[in-house]
Amino acid sequence: MPVIAELETPQGVGRLVLSDAEDPRAVLLFGHGAGGGIDSHDQELLARVLPGSGVTVVRFEQPWRTAGRRVAGPPKTLDAAWRVALARVEQEFAGLPLFVGGRSAGARVACRCFAPPVLGVVAVSFPLNPPGRPEKSRAAELERVDAPMLVLQGERDPFGGPDEVRATFASGALRAVRVVPGLGHELKPTKLISAEVIEDAIIEPVLKFIDGPLDYVRTADVG
Repeated sequence: MPVIAELETPQGVGRLVLSDAEDPRAVLLFGHGAGGGIDSHDQELLARVLPGSGVTVVRFEQPWRTAGRRVAGPPKTLDAAWRVALARVEQEFAGLPLFVGGRSAGARVACRCFAPPVLGVVAVSFPLNPPGRPEKSRAAELERVDAPMLVLQGERDPFGGPDEVRATFASGALRAVRVVPGLGHELKPTKLISAEVIEDAIIEPVLKFIDGPLDYVRTADVG
């Protein structure tokens, strides 16, 4: 994985890892979750497949992970490091349409830190609430994104299934929720769910969303 930059952040050194399209038409900056790094199945899938369709993917490894620690820091520290990464990507890829996203805690960071010129957010396995604790909803983080959003949610995600996420959105909100069938929070192959099924559930919606985020969230069949 080519490292585009090692970044000094308020929390230490983080890394930007590049999967570059030959003739890029857009850029997706993507953050990892609190339980792992940038090598989850869904992140590897995005980084491997999207560049072939003209989308450069830049994954941000948070400083806690770069340093080899097992536990993520508080949300404010994650946000501060992400903003450094976002500024660098905006500079490196100036002139290209920019999207951000993340898996799980990384999706929360991308939502909390959303600001123009970002055109849209791709949230994978957004942890709407801790399992069994609906009163601890993080819906406000989704609501603060003033732009189109695509949420890719496992059908059986204990942190909030697709219907639960969809129910948080106001009528007319610029949101689309797509279901990854048969899976929970970790969107990786199982004995029953193949890698091909996961790829179909993730890649096509992401590409269509990047092609036209407003049109996608207004017209997509989001079942």
